[in-house]
Amino acid sequence: MRRKFVAGNWKMNGTRAQLAEVRAIAEAAAKLPQIDAALCVPFTLIASAADAAGAMPIGAQDVHEAEKGAHTGCVSAAMLVEAGAKLAIVGHSERRADQNETGHAIWAKAAAAHKQGLGVILCVGETESERDACRAERVVQAQIEESLPEDADGSWLTLAYEPRWAIGTGRTPTPEEIEAIHAAIRRKLTDLIGDRADGVRILYGGSLNGANAAAILAVENVDGGLIGGASLTAEKFVPILEAAAASSR
Repeated sequence: MRRKFVAGNWKMNGTRAQLAEVRAIAEAAAKLPQIDAALCVPFTLIASAADAAGAMPIGAQDVHEAEKGAHTGCVSAAMLVEAGAKLAIVGHSERRADQNETGHAIWAKAAAAHKQGLGVILCVGETESERDACRAERVVQAQIEESLPEDADGSWLTLAYEPRWAIGTGRTPTPEEIEAIHAAIRRKLTDLIGDRADGVRILYGGSLNGANAAAILAVENVDGGLIGGASLTAEKFVPILEAAAASSR
């Protein structure tokens, strides 16, 4: 059985004033050894959060594909490692939409992060119009094909399915819809990397919270969650960690 993995994505939130929340989340995660937990924080908070989190991994929300150079405002994988990061998110739907990131760019970022020893959470997901047009599975599978590194395996890569229309809206797909899309992701992984696909965890991301976590985490092929707003405080995030632990029994 794949270990449940719950990662928080603080997005453009968090200063040193929130380090107490990092400590509280890390302390709670330490009491749940049957699951993996992590927080992905803004670049400016990585070093401080890594100190505060102890054994719980701290990650970045993006990484540049180049090792160094004239890339104003960007951060390389080596810089992230030096700051204390253990993983990085690539291809988040907000970056696909707001920064016009392509599948090839996401592939390059994932490869660059892996080269430096970082774990990678690679995000895929459809828009509302794509789902309404019954194209969700095709869109998500195409994103995987475009952005999955050839040497991908579960020792360093995790996929996260984000229905883009559910992020921050309070709307979630039904368990049946989640199960169908996660199964489609697993099939595409198997097509691309064979038996190694069995070890790749697939997270669900999109308005997952303490109230719906147990039901969603019980769905087949849902190996954890990528959590946005509900990861900003221990009060909201710890119940999700506990639901993941309960589903692992």
